[in-house]
Amino acid sequence: MELQQLRVLDTVRLSPSPPAPAPPASSLPLSGLDADRNVLDVTFRTLRFFPTPPSSVDPHAVLPRAFEAALGLFPAFAGRVRDGRVVVVDDDSSPGAVPLVLAESELSAADVDTDCPGSALLDRLAPGDGDGAEGAALALQATRFACGGVALGMRAAHGLCDGAGATKFLAAAARFARGQGPPDVAPLWERRELLGPRRPPRVATPVFDRVLALDDGVARRGPYGAVGDWQLTRECFHASDARVEALRARLADEAGVRLTTFEVLAAFIWRARVKANGISSSEVVKMVYSMNISKLVDPLLPEGYWGNVCVPVYVAVAAGDLVAQPLAKTAAMVKKSKQAVDAEYVRSYIDFQELHRGGGVTAGAVSAFTDWRRLGHGEVDFGWGGPDAVLPLSWRILGSTEPCFLVPYGTGDDRRRLGFKVFVALQHTALAGFRHEMQELLLQQQQQSSVGKM
Repeated sequence: MELQQLRVLDTVRLSPSPPAPAPPASSLPLSGLDADRNVLDVTFRTLRFFPTPPSSVDPHAVLPRAFEAALGLFPAFAGRVRDGRVVVVDDDSSPGAVPLVLAESELSAADVDTDCPGSALLDRLAPGDGDGAEGAALALQATRFACGGVALGMRAAHGLCDGAGATKFLAAAARFARGQGPPDVAPLWERRELLGPRRPPRVATPVFDRVLALDDGVARRGPYGAVGDWQLTRECFHASDARVEALRARLADEAGVRLTTFEVLAAFIWRARVKANGISSSEVVKMVYSMNISKLVDPLLPEGYWGNVCVPVYVAVAAGDLVAQPLAKTAAMVKKSKQAVDAEYVRSYIDFQELHRGGGVTAGAVSAFTDWRRLGHGEVDFGWGGPDAVLPLSWRILGSTEPCFLVPYGTGDDRRRLGFKVFVALQHTALAGFRHEMQELLLQQQQQSSVGKM
């Protein structure tokens, strides 16, 4: 985006309003899942495009008031993440503040290709990783286009929440914007009480010793290290619901078990990536995905809990076996890995992290998968319609720099009835082979999207 096509009008600093009750201390502890360095080292950036509001509505006036009201319920977002805690009061004993950039563009929203996940144009529509005060938990940007459409960019410390928690905050702001008041269920903190390590920590699930290791380099540099921009490409594929369902039914019949769409997709895309990368047959390859544990732990997490509620689940196999074995067997392996996740798995994972904190816990190179299709994006309606598009701008997740996101089409996109998007980061040299592997799942009208370099 050319500089003259994006103009910053103002940067307002939002404080919780009405003022939240004073916290019991100047900082709040994170949970064992929040403090996982795969999470803690990430500031996650997202972008949402909204339709044109009525002429009587100025989004630059509505959004600041709505977000200030929501911050009254989520005051930790106005803090800073430091040393595994959230500092909610600054050194001068004043509450923190959230920067909201108000901008406008000469472009129409239709000029922005939301199917190009590596676009530098899209990147300009959200606060950057280095914007604002060091460790700031949240930053926002609202850009109004010439057509009246609005883009909402968000950068949030992943240590505070995952996608579901972020959506709860945005949905609360949307309720205030619509004049409906606070959500029916109040947000709840209680991170250490509900998902803190046991005393003493103990690891009763052996899987972590098989898939996780300690690495001095990871301890020094973090789990993501430094990735050269030239190495990776971001691409968007348009998957067909009908084709995916046909594949799911066939594999379920072959495996003799019920398989979910996610299990089939993860198996298919993981194999496609390994084949396209030409990995040595003897090398052990790993995939990892997020699994929601809200209803698995004891006690169950209350509805108002908005911290990270997912644990990583791993599957490992030799590359040669992954490529050679029936795809139904791989999907069944993914299913089996899910069935192994119970309350003890969650507690053991938290305790493993606690026991080895600072030791550079890593699974090595992994193919990561995360599913955004049921995060409640449609609830984020500020009064003139839900988002036309939702997409990630950050590509570090679950210890991987080459993730795969399953992303829904927006509420006004006709393709929503036909399928969903697959956003993937992969080695540039593997792109042609990966495209070939993906043909079986694609919408017939699939068009080659422009390639975006990281």
